[in-house]
Amino acid sequence: MVDNSTLGRFHHQRLDLRRWVPAFFTSHKTLLTFLWIAAFASVFLWQRNIAGGFLVYGGIPARPMPMLRPMAFNLTDFGGVGDGVTLNTEAFKRAVSAVSKFGKKGGAQLNVPPGRWLTAPFNLTSHMTLFLAEDAVILGIDDEKYWPLMPPLPSYGYGREHPGPRYGSLIHGQHLKDVVITGHNGTINGQGQTWWKKYRQKRLNHTRGPLVQIMFSSDIVITNITLRDSPFWTLHPYDCKNITIKGVTILAPVFGAPNTDGIDPDSCEDMLIEDCYISVGDDAIAIKSGWDQYGIAYGRPSMNIMIRNLVVRSMVSAGISIGSEMSGGVSNVMVENILIWDSRRGVRIKTARGRGAYVRQITYRNITFENVRVGIVMKTDYNEHPDDGYDPMALPILRDISFTTVHGQGVRVPVRIHGSEEIPVRNVTFQDMSVGLTYKKKHIFQCAFVQGRVIGTIYPAPCENLDRYNEQGQLVKHSASQNVTDIDYDI
Repeated sequence: MVDNSTLGRFHHQRLDLRRWVPAFFTSHKTLLTFLWIAAFASVFLWQRNIAGGFLVYGGIPARPMPMLRPMAFNLTDFGGVGDGVTLNTEAFKRAVSAVSKFGKKGGAQLNVPPGRWLTAPFNLTSHMTLFLAEDAVILGIDDEKYWPLMPPLPSYGYGREHPGPRYGSLIHGQHLKDVVITGHNGTINGQGQTWWKKYRQKRLNHTRGPLVQIMFSSDIVITNITLRDSPFWTLHPYDCKNITIKGVTILAPVFGAPNTDGIDPDSCEDMLIEDCYISVGDDAIAIKSGWDQYGIAYGRPSMNIMIRNLVVRSMVSAGISIGSEMSGGVSNVMVENILIWDSRRGVRIKTARGRGAYVRQITYRNITFENVRVGIVMKTDYNEHPDDGYDPMALPILRDISFTTVHGQGVRVPVRIHGSEEIPVRNVTFQDMSVGLTYKKKHIFQCAFVQGRVIGTIYPAPCENLDRYNEQGQLVKHSASQNVTDIDYDI
């Protein structure tokens, strides 16, 4: 146990400061230098408070980063052994129990030293910092007998892969407040290879568990760590508020690692994801809010989400996705400064009959594609349902979606918006788009049942479904027909 109290040392330093300050100001040059440094620092701190606070977008409040904890523990204090062989589940549980006793005093930090710390799933507690040192690796045991079963998520009503219960996550938390997972880029490794093999061989009777799942919680910060080889979705915040994910690396094989989504915000509100690198076997990011009738009944949207300054790759799915489970609604999302490379799709919105709800007020800005098969995708027939109890008349609404400053090269199809007569796509805007193509063919910009506009000149030429405006916002040409279909899945 480490006590972080330093009051005595601080008092001594304050007395030294009183003797030092008068001598410092005896030189005019020194005074001017001091004032210049103070002014610079003030500007720096002002900018830091703007950029480093939570964010201000669409009414999301700024909030300070968490304070240091007054108490810290080491995992070895509780019998942890980092040899990659010893099972440390009880050591983690004892450590979390000790941390929980300091909740009313500002919480405590659990330090995981360098080593390979094999463990079964364990729970976090409120007012806790889990700190992974450099070269610290938390290893998930790959035997499913050690993974507890949990009820299906209430907005899914189904385990996602199997009816009934699902496996819990390696690191889990429910009804928590003020939780930080951070470190010197230590790693949480789910050792998913065994899980993926059993899934392909249909040897699992329950849905695989995520690597990290935080549910019904608020004020969550996850930063400066690496997450890799999750059995299923990697990082899954569910029905949470005020979440910051920053400087996180997420890795899984780009092939042969099914459903290893990077980050899945699910019915979450007020969330920032920034400065991350993600290369996985499914969507790098997938915003969700429940599945069909269960998501409609649960009724918790994902909203007020900022995603910025990311490098992502998905050879199987998409860089940034919304859906397909979006039955609680998704709104007020900003996606900016994103590089998507060597991917099957760039950004995608996917939904279907039975989903209901809406995807609206979605802004994409400064998006770069590098060797992407299809750049922008909207798909309204992603017909995968939990059971036969969904309502086929629950039709989702897609509207108010904008793309500004989209560039790239090595793209086969830059845009494919596949609305339908039942689920049209409304009020889509394109501006400042220039994408280098690998495949020259008519209808390379593909549309069906979409209404919107193009502002200024974009390349390649847009589909006829969209109105044309000049840079001054003046209408140049009305669309020929919003219902024209030129979708070609052969290219």
